[in-house]
Amino acid sequence: MKQALKEWKIPVYAVLLALLCNSYFLVRYDPVWLFAVLPLFFYLNATAGHLRWDVPTKRLRFCLQGGVLLLLFSLSALCSILWHGILAAALLPARWELLLWSALYSAVAELIVLWHGMITVYLTSAQMGIRRRLLAALVVLVPVVNLIALGKITQIVLDEVQFESEKIRLNDSRHEERICATKYPILLVHGVFFRDSGLFNYWGRIPAELKNNGARVFYGEHDSARSVAESAAELMDRIEWILKKTKAEKVNIIAHSKGGLDARYAIAHLGAAPLVASLTTINTPHNGCIFADRLLRTLPRRLIDHVTHTYNRLAEGLGDEKPDFLAAVSDLTASACAKRNQTMPPPEGIFCQSVGSKMHHARGGRFPLNLSYHLVKRYDGPNDGLVAEESFPFGERYTLLAVKGKRGISHADVIDKSRVNIKGFDVREFYVELVSDLRERGF
Repeated sequence: MKQALKEWKIPVYAVLLALLCNSYFLVRYDPVWLFAVLPLFFYLNATAGHLRWDVPTKRLRFCLQGGVLLLLFSLSALCSILWHGILAAALLPARWELLLWSALYSAVAELIVLWHGMITVYLTSAQMGIRRRLLAALVVLVPVVNLIALGKITQIVLDEVQFESEKIRLNDSRHEERICATKYPILLVHGVFFRDSGLFNYWGRIPAELKNNGARVFYGEHDSARSVAESAAELMDRIEWILKKTKAEKVNIIAHSKGGLDARYAIAHLGAAPLVASLTTINTPHNGCIFADRLLRTLPRRLIDHVTHTYNRLAEGLGDEKPDFLAAVSDLTASACAKRNQTMPPPEGIFCQSVGSKMHHARGGRFPLNLSYHLVKRYDGPNDGLVAEESFPFGERYTLLAVKGKRGISHADVIDKSRVNIKGFDVREFYVELVSDLRERGF
């Protein structure tokens, strides 16, 4: 936003648009002026985003244009309001009809700018989100409130253009270095209640970022909910398939949530140890979740059975072969993890590290993490919306991710589930640095 306001074209365009949107008396005096006013008005609309910024993609260029149009609307609308306040003092009450026609003329012109900008950012912005889109649509015609909402949207859109442009330029500048080209392929292992999908990647924008920097990326592709032992068996098959396909000797595993427990089990009990160069667990409940023990003890058995049956049927319809909701949840309890940890010490000869994050407030996470945060905090303490901070550490190196402010980094944010750019935490660059470190270690 600050960079946009410094751009010399913004005030020039704003002044010109304000003059054109309030040119009723000029056109009324001589309609021939329309042949100059209309082409210039639509030219300004079409070229508003063509600033002296290095915007590398077509989507971002249109996104910039939409954001600039919303900024121009806010500035020119303010000028129109001030202008008609002056007119009201001069024309009322005797010539009220002139004031009315001028206001209608101005309103139509301003609305064209507004809707041009709104439609453009709706179609091109990845950071606005559904909630903000709906909110903006509801308040767009509410005076004052709409300007506040538009100001926030403009900030989001212009920041998105700047941030994404810098990321593209960064990747272009280091493309030849292939800093994520590890010796062994990367295996991303998903957590519970989700599956890997080509339509909506579990890991958000992370895989593409890693590939852009030279990584070979594969996915676990196992069922969404089974016991740790059963998921580990699926994971073992997947590791063997990847090694056969790539001719590599080992894999680097990066596992999120329950996926970290599945990987540890495969290493400790299923013979995966010689096939794994490194294991990085992301927000994995190594010590389990006390609140899960509590829920299984207190919820009515009939309710648990109903949820289990419903989930399993749904998961089968989405591609799971043998889903088992109850077994998956039971293996995430603190009691189950404590028992299993006795047989799964940190493996020798494998570089193991762990990553965790935490939310500072329930509002820092999206549904349902904003609801589960308080429950987990009550029984487990500070958490990411699902897993307690004290349950994350494992291996020889531990990293706790946190940002300033109320938001924090949730269980979903840490894998870019929502694809939101968080101030103070570049999730994609974090994974690039993580994999680059594995490369430097010879993995």
